[in-house]
Amino acid sequence: DPHGKFSIDPQFGIIRTKKQLDHEAQSVVVLTVQSQLGNSPVYSSTQVNISVTDVNDNPPVFPTKSDQVTISHTQPPGTAVYIARAEDKDSGLNGAIKYSIASKKSDAFSIDPNLGVVNLTRTVFAEKQQEYTLHIAAEDCGSPPLTSLLMLTLDSLAVKIVILDINDNSPSFVSSPLSYVMEDVEVGFLVHHITAKDPDEGRNGQVTYHILSGNENKAFVLDKITGLLTTAQFLDHEVQERYILTVIALDDGSPALSATQVLTIIVLDVNDETPIFLKQLYETAVHENRDPGEFVIRVEAVDRDAGLNSLLQYEILPGTDYEKFKMNSDSGELVTAASLDRETQEVFSIKGSPSRSSTAQLHLTVLDENDHSPLFAKTQYQISVTEDLEEGSAILDVSASDEDAGLNGEVVYSLIDDTYGAFAIDSVTGSIITTKALDRETKSQYTFRAVASDCSTHFPRSTTVMTVLIQDVNDNAPKFEQSHYKASVWEGQSPKTDIIQVFATDLDSGLNGETEYSILSGNENATFLIDSARGILATNTGLDYENASSYRFLVLLASDRGAPSLNSTATVLITVLDVNDNPPVFSSPEYHVHVRESIPIGSHITEVSAKDCDAGANAEITYAIISGNDRGYFYLDGRTGSVNLMKTLDYEGIIKFTLVIRAT
Repeated sequence: DPHGKFSIDPQFGIIRTKKQLDHEAQSVVVLTVQSQLGNSPVYSSTQVNISVTDVNDNPPVFPTKSDQVTISHTQPPGTAVYIARAEDKDSGLNGAIKYSIASKKSDAFSIDPNLGVVNLTRTVFAEKQQEYTLHIAAEDCGSPPLTSLLMLTLDSLAVKIVILDINDNSPSFVSSPLSYVMEDVEVGFLVHHITAKDPDEGRNGQVTYHILSGNENKAFVLDKITGLLTTAQFLDHEVQERYILTVIALDDGSPALSATQVLTIIVLDVNDETPIFLKQLYETAVHENRDPGEFVIRVEAVDRDAGLNSLLQYEILPGTDYEKFKMNSDSGELVTAASLDRETQEVFSIKGSPSRSSTAQLHLTVLDENDHSPLFAKTQYQISVTEDLEEGSAILDVSASDEDAGLNGEVVYSLIDDTYGAFAIDSVTGSIITTKALDRETKSQYTFRAVASDCSTHFPRSTTVMTVLIQDVNDNAPKFEQSHYKASVWEGQSPKTDIIQVFATDLDSGLNGETEYSILSGNENATFLIDSARGILATNTGLDYENASSYRFLVLLASDRGAPSLNSTATVLITVLDVNDNPPVFSSPEYHVHVRESIPIGSHITEVSAKDCDAGANAEITYAIISGNDRGYFYLDGRTGSVNLMKTLDYEGIIKFTLVIRAT
């Protein structure tokens, strides 16, 4: 007890404290106590261990009273953003610390009460709140002795959490995608104010503007900072009445985000164009002796302006012939105001004008009446053509004449009735031509009518009958009914035995359609022959299944006698059927076997084997012992030819067996 914290009663040995004890400074005190009897020089000693029990007299203490941490607002919920640490000098429950958030102004954070870890409970956005201040409390769980009151000693820490903005919002346009501008504005005129907003902070929210497309002729200039769109050249509604610009809004973040808008600019019309006639001189004709109101012509002018600026009014300028015609002021249609007489006046000259300034001139001719019909030179025609004519070939020229003059005497040719799309006629020359490939096998004759009409209003006309005969061309090869034939014949049949008849047809006619048959290949030994006219295939020699069980060869069809001759082929497979004409033959006429007399019953002695050149059931062999096995010493498997021992052998009794075996 170097510090004199204890005293002892020398008579009774009671140890008492003299000074206040501190568990945190010394938790265990070891005292040595000595006892002595009277003034005896003899004494004894003992060791006393005193444990200093802890009292909750130290609060938790944070190493700092405030702190700051910065996080990104892209952190997901559950992310640890801070760890609070406090110290308590007490021990046991007195030193156990619980953490809590004292100021619960936001539900964005939570704290682990044991570890002091602060976690995100939801996503935070810098655009909504950039800073959060949390007051974190630390409390121990100590209790004073001899009382039931729970005392909690607290300390607190202020933590500031700053949310960093990232570029996670694209600009969005708030300005209208449609704008109007008059075509006569000066260069530099403000057309539209393009505006986009970006909710990000700082450079992430700074927006610039650019034109991506639609401004190829440089008609507009866009200020990239302000978004002001102005004209860079004079506009013309008649040249281009609308512009479609693709505009991009780009922020200054990294990486940069953007948005696009299609801006339509309508150029409004100004009345700056003069009406113009489509023709400066119109020429037409009208029939004489027609009632007033006869349609003459429709004149037309255009004004490149739009709307009311382009509406026109027509009128006839006063002149010599003014009173004989009338003009519709809205449509520009000119009609007669009186009956015309070609013999009195054949040509009229009329001037007309829209209400502003353009003029046009009309020359009008009075036409002759159509009083004659066209006439063909013949009432009917007949012609023969071959079916191999190329499409577009001319086969005949027909002609008709009309005694009228002008349009009344111009003949136009056409065809009526169904030509099945095979023929057409030149409307001017009367030449009849083919319009597709002809095929006699599909249609061998066409009959239709040709028509001659003049170009008058009433279309007087005449007709002639056309007959076209299609001559055959050798353009079809004979065709077998089957491309592959199969047949069978028994071996041993006599020569000239019929096997199968093949058929082929040729769509051509005459010699072009006559068919002959012959064997092309696979008949090198002349085993077969074919009737060239009827197509009957027969044997030419005797057949032997054991030599050849099948034959495959081509039959050539080449008998349309056209020039050149056409042909086709077919495959024939002849299967030779087996006849049981071969006996089984043993592999050896004699079998010699040596065995010990001591071999056990059931032992395999030998195996005989025979072969049969026939096939199928004709070649299935069975074996039988016909002599030498009277006492039943041996067993022969009738299917395999295996010989097995059935009785015990005794060399002293029988030294040799001779078995006769038959194969059937």
